Amino acid sequence: MIAKIKPIIYQLLIRYFGNTNETNRWAGGIATNGCGKFADINSAAIESLKQFGATHIWLTGCLRQATLTDYSDLGLPADDPDIVKGRAGSFYAVRDYFDICPDYAIDPADRIAEFEALVARLHDAGLKVLIDFVPNHVARSHQSLIRPDLNFGDGDDQTVFFSPNNSFYYLVDPPGQQLRLSHPVSWQPEGVVFDNRFEPESGLPGRIPKATGDASKDWITSSPSEVEWYESIKLNYGLDIIEGTSHFNPIPRTWLIMDQVLAYWQEKGVDGFRCDMAHLLPKEAWSYLIGNAQTESRNPETYFLAEAYIGSRPHDPIERLDDLLDVGFDAVYHDNSYNRLYDLYRGGSQDAYANEMNTLTDRQRNTAVEYLENHDKPRVAASIAKSGFGSLDANYQLAPLQFLYSRAPVLLLNGQEVGEPGAGAEGFSGDDGRSTFFDYWCMPEFAKWVNNRRYNGARLSDEQKQLRRYLSELFDLCQHELVRAGSHWGLKYFNRQSAFADCPDDLYTYARFASGLGQLLLVVTNFRSGPTEGQIRIPTDLAHRANLPEQLTVHLVFDRTGAKRQAIAENLTHTELADKGFSVTLRNQDTHVYLIAG
Repeated sequence: MIAKIKPIIYQLLIRYFGNTNETNRWAGGIATNGCGKFADINSAAIESLKQFGATHIWLTGCLRQATLTDYSDLGLPADDPDIVKGRAGSFYAVRDYFDICPDYAIDPADRIAEFEALVARLHDAGLKVLIDFVPNHVARSHQSLIRPDLNFGDGDDQTVFFSPNNSFYYLVDPPGQQLRLSHPVSWQPEGVVFDNRFEPESGLPGRIPKATGDASKDWITSSPSEVEWYESIKLNYGLDIIEGTSHFNPIPRTWLIMDQVLAYWQEKGVDGFRCDMAHLLPKEAWSYLIGNAQTESRNPETYFLAEAYIGSRPHDPIERLDDLLDVGFDAVYHDNSYNRLYDLYRGGSQDAYANEMNTLTDRQRNTAVEYLENHDKPRVAASIAKSGFGSLDANYQLAPLQFLYSRAPVLLLNGQEVGEPGAGAEGFSGDDGRSTFFDYWCMPEFAKWVNNRRYNGARLSDEQKQLRRYLSELFDLCQHELVRAGSHWGLKYFNRQSAFADCPDDLYTYARFASGLGQLLLVVTNFRSGPTEGQIRIPTDLAHRANLPEQLTVHLVFDRTGAKRQAIAENLTHTELADKGFSVTLRNQDTHVYLIAG
């Protein structure tokens, strides 16, 4: 099967995308450090993203979150600082699932209309729109201004830890508990007073503390630490997380509310959802939500992307990747791939990486989202000490390796394409090599591409311009029919020094092919700390499986300079390709892609 397209999902953090205010004061407010707006994503920006190769735009952090920014004139006062991370607030502490963050609007009172106008602009350009769906947890201050009739917690029985009809889990045993909060000692912004309490969970009648967003059978507390999800509350989907029992009939109210959330945004033109921590919901709830969203009356093509970390801790509701695929997800984060690659990059085993990449079923592989960055990960260009890959040069080695692996989506965070390093301590996040999703900030390297909202990259260095061109041409290659085809053949078992003395173990190889097309793409990556050369071979069983003709030419079609077509070996037979192969020379941090065809 050859997919129609390979999705290229561009993660666009609205808070930063169009912000060119480079004040970047630690813990600065919106007036000091500025904030991106929907209007900043103008026709020039959208055209540039489309030309870059994006097919889907994930508008990250749209929903109204808990924040220290005061919009009292709109009926949206600032939150208690004890339950907010950063001045701006976490994208994933949603206060109203039916509302838009007012920070992003030119006229905050008109924020929903400005969001709808952006969706229309993206659609006019032929781009699909994704937004966040955060179903596992909600801000402690949750209250909907738009749909108060659908507030979580209304009517809950606060005398019991669990009831199928409750929205939350209440900490009633032992009785008399109060919510005690912590925050990092480094997070003490000017003018902000913490008392480590939150009055709505003071322990008084009707104010019982609730289980924190990352609560599980093994961890429930009324005193979450500074490293935990203390700003959020876990939602109840009819699953007793202590006893492990399910109560899904009648349908829990949480399911009904979340179904209304999805329908609301579908009506506003949203094409799909990136679903936060999807493995923490029962699969039955996902079957209900995705099934309803994809009905003919709504949109059968609604796209569902799961952030999931299978097996990351015991007793999670979903413990198998296939469970997420069975309930209807189109794609799932391949976090183990990222982890094995990072280990390999720091001197780990190629075999461990190959085992992860080769043991997935075709179904799993073709839904496995590959990335080198997202908002939870350090920047590629961040230093090794900050858990990055050290420099923007790592893209030249790692992006082809990961992004050509299957027909599944690629995910790229805005700023990766120009080597944004995530440098400095922005506020709550600290200096961790990431671009904060808690604070107001400007990405200084990315702002050079924005260039006063011309989006022409005129201020970028030659090195940055080359990287952006390179990734754009790589995304073109991602749409090659051999990448969109379903077949992958790992070749580390074959191209290794124990089999052929002239094939250094520093080289990692795999092929993409489709039966009947008579050609294959070969990806060759150099993991030596310096340049290397050697002979690369194709086993005869792969040549037969790919229906390669007997006389073959090898073209180099992609290298560090981008797309090309250079014949490097001609008139090779299957036997010659398997026995002698062809010569490759790769520099440090380099990946080549070869087309082998008649």
